[in-house]
Amino acid sequence: MSTRYPFTAVVGMDDLRLALLLNAVSPAVGGVLVRGEKGTAKSTAVRALAELLPSVAVVAGCRFSCDPASPDPGCPDGSHGDAPGTARPARMVELPVGASEDRLVGALDIEKALAEGVKAFEPGLLAAAHRGILYVDEVNLLSDHLIDHLLDAAAMGASHVEREGVSVRHAARFLLVGTMNPEEGELRPQLLDRFGLTVEVAASRDPEQRVEVVRRRLAFEDDPAAFAARWAGEEAALRERIVAARALLPQVTLGDAVLLQIAATCAAFEVDGMRADIVMARTATALAAWAGRTEVTSEDVRQAALLALPHRRRRSPFDAPGLDEDKLDETLEQFKGDEPDEDPEPDGPGDGGPGGGGGGVPPQGEGPDGPAPESAEPAEAPEGAPAPQEAPQGSGAGAGERAAVKAGEPFRTKVLSVPGLGEGAAGRRSRARTEHGRTTGSTRPRGALTKLHLAATVQAAAPHQRARGRSGPGLVVRGDDLRQATREGREGNLVLFAVDASGSMAARQRMSAVKGAVLSLLLDAYQRRDKVGLVTFRGRDAEVALPPTSSVDAAAARLEKLPTGGRTPLSAGLLKAHDVLRVERLRDPSRRPLLVVVTDGRATGGRAAGDPVALAARAARLHAADGTASVVVDCETGPVRLGLAGNLARELGGTAVTLDELRAESIAGLVRDVQADNATRRAA
Repeated sequence: MSTRYPFTAVVGMDDLRLALLLNAVSPAVGGVLVRGEKGTAKSTAVRALAELLPSVAVVAGCRFSCDPASPDPGCPDGSHGDAPGTARPARMVELPVGASEDRLVGALDIEKALAEGVKAFEPGLLAAAHRGILYVDEVNLLSDHLIDHLLDAAAMGASHVEREGVSVRHAARFLLVGTMNPEEGELRPQLLDRFGLTVEVAASRDPEQRVEVVRRRLAFEDDPAAFAARWAGEEAALRERIVAARALLPQVTLGDAVLLQIAATCAAFEVDGMRADIVMARTATALAAWAGRTEVTSEDVRQAALLALPHRRRRSPFDAPGLDEDKLDETLEQFKGDEPDEDPEPDGPGDGGPGGGGGGVPPQGEGPDGPAPESAEPAEAPEGAPAPQEAPQGSGAGAGERAAVKAGEPFRTKVLSVPGLGEGAAGRRSRARTEHGRTTGSTRPRGALTKLHLAATVQAAAPHQRARGRSGPGLVVRGDDLRQATREGREGNLVLFAVDASGSMAARQRMSAVKGAVLSLLLDAYQRRDKVGLVTFRGRDAEVALPPTSSVDAAAARLEKLPTGGRTPLSAGLLKAHDVLRVERLRDPSRRPLLVVVTDGRATGGRAAGDPVALAARAARLHAADGTASVVVDCETGPVRLGLAGNLARELGGTAVTLDELRAESIAGLVRDVQADNATRRAA
């Protein structure tokens, strides 16, 4: 077994270490979501936590980790009765982003179930994580159907597997820990709310602290065993403190005055539901136990709010998580009751961490490698995307450029779909053959059977029963009789926006409306689990403002700061979009694209020589030849309209829609128009 990096050797990141330790003290807190930029040791800290957890008593031989003191009466391994118990280390089970449903929830032997009536069940990762940690790296990239299973298990503390009349249920209570990079996309609100606490991490900007990180990491890689041995004393002391805090936890008192502060804080920040109140109460109680106290204080409530509320205040995917600390302090002061006298800090290892009354984490201390540098002021967490790059030389920036205008209020749009039937990643936009959805037929399985088509399987086996010597009531089923169900659901697409930022679009009120429309389409893409990309064109050239990504809030940030001005290199924008789509087809051939061109249709310049209108038409025909589904959002205004956007849509083989129609019910016919136009093009 490989040696893990010691938890106590992690430099800085006090909030992250505190959140993980509070969950180790009280698993009822509900887990931790760790948000941060790449390369900040998120996974290292989480994996190190498993070594600190106390051992678990389990029934010997039980694959579902039943507690011998109170075994699950419905355990698939049977009634345990007086079965002997044994102790084992707490597990940390990792759920890969690309895991199958069978790997997560377990798999049934369908052939045995049909032929013998035997529930031959192979447990999945949910069973393995019971009474331990379930860790999901890049949790924001997890498929929707896996997230649904996680939500169900987290809510009920059990996993249910239902297939073709065969039912299995087992306990699945675990500490859910997820890490994610916000630049790669946000989580669904339902899953976000399931995490008890959230922590933002960023790399330190203090050179001395960065040096210490590198020094320790290099020492660990040179000799992991020796490095771990040097920290063994601090690891043991921290493990003992966790055990002591767990023992003290039932004795901690949560007074009425503190409960009022918790309720008032959640109400003041307008969080949805009651889960936030419960999580804050459990977190504050764990903080008191961690500090060795038996009563919860206002400082515990404040620290609990900073960990439990930021991710519950988001009203849209474009809102950055956060908490107004001045407002928090005012609320706590307003509802402050009689504070209990704080007990003196307990003596022993880990004493004296920052936070005074209970928010402390074990200090870095001098440690075996000498004193660690003082933590620098934490750097501000990124808001989903770096600032847009400066416009390249010759791109049209300069005298003709105007400052960015604020986007108009976003609105709900109707669905823009890619015609036909795809096979891309699960989502909510276009029709596709998927593992989930309505059953449309059957086929012979390719590889392992995942979704049995029962009727087709029986139909394939029935003619051979006499030849196979069937004599009893059971159906004689062989492997070549099995049929896989084919299902139709929805897929996510790559929605590439090509936005005209030229001078003809630069009227402030008009550009604000255009940005509001694009923002609305981005919100729709977030809800439908699409990848998005952003190409802008103005001056003499086009640029990729945002390569295709799952982070729609990054696209929104780039859009918000988009300047306007200069000529209209429409052909350059279309060619740049064509290059982006060509590369993405090589990277992810199953994800179908939808090109959304936002322009008034004018073409007045660019680097290429020749008639700008003819060049734009030629570039548009490249997309039509590739079969790319496209929509042109016509931004032309005024009493006299030239209809240039409609001409562009015809060259693209797509459909044009005005900004007003984007809001109206008439857009419901847009998908049918796209399908009809594409069918006509294919027939020609």
